[in-house]
Amino acid sequence: MFTNKSLQDLITWLKKEQSIKANIVHWETIPEKEAIYTDFPESLHPKLRQALTKKGINSLYSHQKQAYDYAMAGKNFIAVTPTASGKTLCYNLPVLQTILDNDHARALYLFPTKALSNDQKSELTELIDRLEVNINTYTYDGDTPAQIRQKIRKAGHIVMTNPDMLHSGILPHHTKWVALFENLKFIIVDELHTYKGIFGSHTANVIRRLQRICRFYGSDPIFICTSATIANPRELGEALTERPMELVDKNGAPSGRKHFMFYNPPIVNKPLNIRKSATLEVRRLASELLKNKIQTIIFAKSRVRVEIILTYLQELVRSKLGPKAIRGYRGGYLPTERREIENGLRSGEIYGVVSTNALELGVDIGQLEACIMTGYPGTIASAWQQAGRAGRRHGEALIIFVASSLPLDQYVIQNPKYFFEQSPEKARINSNNIMVLIDHVKCAAYELPFQKGETFGGMDVDDILDFLVDQKVLVMSGNKYHWMTDSFPAHNISLRSASQENVVIIDHSNPKAKVIGEMDTFSALTMLHEEAIYLHQGLQFQVEKLDWDEKKAFVKEVKSDYYTDANLAVQLKILEVDKSKQKNKVTIQFGDVAVQAMATIFKKIKFDTHENIGSGPIHLPEQILHTASSWITINNDIVELTEARLENGMLGVAHALKNIVPVFVSTDPNDVHVVPQIKSNMTEKPTIFFYDRYPGGVGLSEEIYNNIDLILVNTREMIKNCPCDSGCPSCIGVDNVQESSKKDAINLLTHFLN
Repeated sequence: MFTNKSLQDLITWLKKEQSIKANIVHWETIPEKEAIYTDFPESLHPKLRQALTKKGINSLYSHQKQAYDYAMAGKNFIAVTPTASGKTLCYNLPVLQTILDNDHARALYLFPTKALSNDQKSELTELIDRLEVNINTYTYDGDTPAQIRQKIRKAGHIVMTNPDMLHSGILPHHTKWVALFENLKFIIVDELHTYKGIFGSHTANVIRRLQRICRFYGSDPIFICTSATIANPRELGEALTERPMELVDKNGAPSGRKHFMFYNPPIVNKPLNIRKSATLEVRRLASELLKNKIQTIIFAKSRVRVEIILTYLQELVRSKLGPKAIRGYRGGYLPTERREIENGLRSGEIYGVVSTNALELGVDIGQLEACIMTGYPGTIASAWQQAGRAGRRHGEALIIFVASSLPLDQYVIQNPKYFFEQSPEKARINSNNIMVLIDHVKCAAYELPFQKGETFGGMDVDDILDFLVDQKVLVMSGNKYHWMTDSFPAHNISLRSASQENVVIIDHSNPKAKVIGEMDTFSALTMLHEEAIYLHQGLQFQVEKLDWDEKKAFVKEVKSDYYTDANLAVQLKILEVDKSKQKNKVTIQFGDVAVQAMATIFKKIKFDTHENIGSGPIHLPEQILHTASSWITINNDIVELTEARLENGMLGVAHALKNIVPVFVSTDPNDVHVVPQIKSNMTEKPTIFFYDRYPGGVGLSEEIYNNIDLILVNTREMIKNCPCDSGCPSCIGVDNVQESSKKDAINLLTHFLN
C-alpha cells in the first residue's frame, strides 16, 4: 500500500517494526551542525563578489575563506571536508580571482573521472556566466572533438582533464600548449584520495613530468588538492606533488541530522553463517522508502547488481510512481541520459536512483533524503562519500548500510565504532617504484632532453638514463640525454599497471571486437585464465581464450551467478630484509622477495552465499615477481597443534587477514596477496607472507608491517565474534574446515600477538 509517511514517521516505524528491528545491529544519530560563516575577503574582485551574490551566496564558509587566503598567499594546500561542503569554491574562487586580475593566467584541473569533470565544468560555467567576463573553460579528454582541440590549446584559461590524458595527450605534445605552460598559475587535483596504490604512484610521476615542463617554460604553479576523509591527507598530497602542503580540515559548512542504521540480514544457514541475500533485503527496505515518496539513492557494487535491484524496484512501484520515477545510473549510460537523471533528481521528478560508485564522487544530484548501501564500499572514505549523498547541508537524512556475508562487511557491521571514529585507513603510493620510475623517465626524456646530473622528483636518475642509453632508447650528446627511437613511450604505458608487458583484454561479444582493458601478466594468472569470470566496470565477462604467447585474452559478456577465484601455488624467496622486529614467540620482517607463482586450479564461488559450486584446472607457465613483502614467522612450536591442525589454522588465518588488511591499508583486496607456508623455504618455520602484487611494490606491505599488531588484534576479534560454529565464509573461509579450525585460527593469532 502506498502512503505518504514523512521521513521521521518512517524512521519511527523502522525502529518498531519487529521483522526489521531484529536485524538492526546499531543505530547512530549524528546531530545537525550550524554553519560557520565569514565575510568575503577584502581582495575579492567586485565582479566575483557580484556573481556570488546573484547566486544567493552572501558570505563564505570558514574553510573556503581559509583556502582562498592560502591560495592568494601562494601556498599549496589540501582541503579535506565532507561531501557537499562547498569544496569546489576552495579552488574556483582563487582561480577566477587570478584570471580576472590577469587575463593571461591559466589553470589546469585534474579529475579522476569524465563524469566529474563534466559536472564541475557545468558548475564553473554557471559562475562564469554570472561574471559576464570572457573566461574560456574547456574539457580536454578522449571525447574532445579534433576541431576544437587547437582552440583549447591556444585560448583555454581553464583546462579540465584527467591524469591519463595529461600523461599521453598533453605532456608529450607540450610544444602545442605553450600558452598554458608559460602562464600556468594553478594545478587542481580533485578527489585526491582516489590516487593510491599503483595508479597514485604513476600519477605522482606524471606530476613530476608536468612540473619539469612548467620549469622549462618558466612557470611555478600552486597546487590545490581536495579529498574525502583519509588518515593521511597531507602526507598523500605531499607525496603526490612533492610540495609542502597546508591543511584545511575545519569544516565550516552546515549539515543536517543524519541517522545511520546498520542492518545485518538474518542468518539462513547457522553452521555456515550464510545470511539472506543483501540484494533482497535492500529491495525490501528501498521499496518502503520509495512508496512513501522518500527520495532515495541506492548504491550497489557492480552494474549487474544495479540492474537487478532496479528491475525489482521498478516492478514494485511501476503502477503508482511510473516507470521513470526510479532510474539506474552507471558507466555505459550515454552522457545525455546521465544528465537527464541528474536533472530529474535535482527537480524531484525522480524518486529513486540505483547507482554504482559513479555517483559517489561530487556530481550534483540535489537534496536526497535517504541512502542505502548494498554492502560495504571498501573504504571509510567511500562509505562517507556515499552517505554524504543524502541530506546535503540541510534537512534530516537516513543512511542504511546493509551488510553482505563477506568478511569485510561482517567486520564493519560488528564494529560500528570503527566506522564512526577516526579512520585508520591510509592511502599509500610509491613514486620511486623502479618499474614505474623507468617508464616515466622515458616519457620525460621524450618530452625534454635530460641534462647530466639532473634530478627527477629529487631522485638521481643518471643510472637509469645510462641504462636506457645501453638499451638504445636514449643517446648521449654532449652532456645531454636525447630520445632516439621513433616510438612514442606514453602510448605504451598504462597508469593502472606497473608492468609494460600486459595482457590485452579483447571483448568479442559483438562482431566488432574491441579492447576493453589490460592487466599485468602476474595478475592475469589468476584473473584471465580460460573460463575465468572477469569483472569490468561492473559487467561480467567470461574468458573464452587466453593466448599467453601473444598476451591476448578474448572475453565475452555473460550473466553469471558466480565469480571465480584461482589457487596460486607460490614459493617465496627472501632477497633482502630491510626491517625486523622480534617478539617473544614470533619474528616480523619487511623486505624484498621473489615470488614464484603457478596458477593451479580455479573455483566457482556463488554470489551472496559464497558457496563453492565447482572447479577446474589452469594450464599456464610459472611466473616470477620481484616485489616488497612483510612476513610473520613462528619461532616456537605450538605444542597443542598437530601439523594438520596447524595447516588448517594457518589457512584460516590467511583468509581472515586477506579480508581485514583493506580495512587498515587503503587498497583493493586484490592488491595484497596473503600466503601461508607451513614450512617456509627460507626459514623452515611456519610463516605468513603479505606481498604487493605489483613489481617493486607500492608501499602496501610496508604499511602492514607498521600496523601488524592492530591488524592481528582485529582479525582475531572478527573470527571470535563470528556466530558460526567451526568456521565459515565470513571468517576463515570454507577450505578444509574441521571441527577445531576456528579455535585453531584464534589460538594462532593469540600466539602471534603474545
